Formats: sequence, C-alpha cells, structure tokens
Amino acid sequence: MRYSTQKEHGKQIRLHDAEHFEHMRIAGRIAADTLDYIAPHVQAGVSTAELDRLCEEFMRAAGSIPATIDYHGYKHASCISVNHVVTHGVPSATKILKTGDIVNVDVTPKIEGNWHGDTSRTFKVGEVSILAGRLVDVAYRSMMAGVALVKPGNTLGDIGAEIDGIIRAAGFSSVRDFCGHGVGQIFHDTPQVTHQGTRGAGIVLEPGMFFTIEPMVNAGGYQVKVLGDKWTTVTKDHSLSAQFEHTVAVTENGVEIFTLSAREREERQIA
Repeated sequence: MRYSTQKEHGKQIRLHDAEHFEHMRIAGRIAADTLDYIAPHVQAGVSTAELDRLCEEFMRAAGSIPATIDYHGYKHASCISVNHVVTHGVPSATKILKTGDIVNVDVTPKIEGNWHGDTSRTFKVGEVSILAGRLVDVAYRSMMAGVALVKPGNTLGDIGAEIDGIIRAAGFSSVRDFCGHGVGQIFHDTPQVTHQGTRGAGIVLEPGMFFTIEPMVNAGGYQVKVLGDKWTTVTKDHSLSAQFEHTVAVTENGVEIFTLSAREREERQIA
C-alpha cells in the first residue's frame, strides 16, 4: 500500500494501485447493480424492510455481503431514508411508502478482500411535489458537479465549494454534520470530503485516492438531529432532504466512477 505525503488529522491518505482499482470496479458494479435492481420495487405500498430484504438478497447473490450489517451494531443491509430523514434511516416493516415520497437507498456491498462499493440514490414514489422534484434534481446535479472536478491537482475545497454553490443557488442548504469519506478496504477512511469548502484549499487530489462524494441537500436549513435509535438522522425543521452518492477514484487524467451503472449512464446521458 502506498501513502500520500499529505496527512489529515495526522493520518496519511492511502494511494491505490491498478490491482486495487480492479477490486473496486467489482465492488462498485455490485453496488450500482443493487440500486438498479431495487429501483422498480420503490413504489407505494412497499415497506422499507422489504426493500432492505431485496437489497440484501441481491448483494449476497452477486457474491458480496452488506458491509452495514453489524457495523457498530447496525442490523440491516441498507439505510433507507424517507422524506425528512437525511441519512441512516433504519428499515422497518411499519414504514410503508406512499405516493409523493422521496426515498434514499444507500448500500455498501463488500467483496472478498474487504473492498467496499458505497453508493446511494434518491428515488421518487410516483408523482412528487414540484419542490421534492427540484430537490432531488439539485442533489444529483451537485454531486455530479463535484465528481467532474475530481482530477490531479484540484483540491477537496474545489469540490466542496462547487457543490455548495449549486445547492445555495437553488435556495437549498447542504448538510454540514455528515460528509463523504475515503473508502477501499476500510469502509470509512481518510480523507473527509465535505460538501462545503474554499476553492484551492484542503487536500490536493493525487492519482490513486478513493473516496465518496455524497451531498445531503435539505429544502430548509442545514441543521439535523439524530433520533433516539442513535442512527436515524432527520432535518431539524422537518423539511425534505435528498442525497446521491458515488464512489470515485482519482486517475492520472481525471476521475473513474466505480458506482456508475449502465442504466444511469444511459438515462443521464453520461459519456
């Protein structure tokens, strides 16, 4: 394993080689395929527990295990966050989706060798409000704008500033209590990837860095609170929240998105 000379909180950042890229392509593909698989099941009348069951079934059949199970005591294969739940929504048999909901499904399959593919998408259940539709669109656009800046020589501050600028221009706010993170054989590693920042500031991107970009976008204020289960995080003002997440790598020439599915590439017309 190689390491960057740059440190975050005293810890050097891992730089990965060609073999590691191959492992992450497999983990990332399973993650992306899981969300493609679950997409048609996200509909009114379905419980979040059922979606979780289907996610786990798919990940295991694909040769991976859900990294979230037994992670700090968590018992589920996914996090499923509905409407004003920002992140870490706990699947439940009593949480039944209804038309107009927006639903984030976050999965992290882990393959042999402990390589993690981490991704999430926010889905619309039937016809949603204009506000909800705009929020989901801005969350996706801000993530992809951040991804577009992943290349050697740019900084994490460049990414955060770009994401936050898009979110603010839309009249929304970017959650500050949670951020993206390094990933690979460690689920949550350095560097921290905040979705606010100052251009030119922060860690300088180097080939071989792996991390997630995952802005959480609130329709109201950025403040959040964690509920009594110690997992479920909601907007403090009960406003809607949307999120998208990709796992990416810094390459010699730019970026590779490990969790980009063929369906997303086609539907979003990504080159």
